Amino acid sequence: MRNLWRKPLTWMVLGECAVVAALILAAWNVIAAATQPVAAALAAQNPSRDSVAGASAEGGSTPAPGLSTHRPPARSPLPGLNLDRAFWRIRLGQLNRDQVDFEQLEWGIVHSAMDAARRYLETVVLPSVERAERGGG
Repeated sequence: MRNLWRKPLTWMVLGECAVVAALILAAWNVIAAATQPVAAALAAQNPSRDSVAGASAEGGSTPAPGLSTHRPPARSPLPGLNLDRAFWRIRLGQLNRDQVDFEQLEWGIVHSAMDAARRYLETVVLPSVERAERGGG
């Protein structure tokens, strides 16, 4: 057990675990922070029944019995979501063009790597294997 703590691999694995834990914690905080403003905005839009009851007790207009002062909001598009067809046609066209450019770049990188590997095999590996076969045979 004592030798296990002296090996560098043990410390590398522990360091890796610490880095992953820190990244998970950071991601958790980012996600939690992103959802808090939405909850605060919903609370501001929908006043509680206590505040409505307090306003009516202070002399505000009292609603008729059986009628609720809280009305559900009208159905509207979500903030930031554009439902216009022309908008999406333009954005998806741009996305498709970018995807084609990315695929061409990827194709060039992969084929360049394949050509480099092929040249390496033909100029370095195969001649050394042939020399070894001639010398040993």
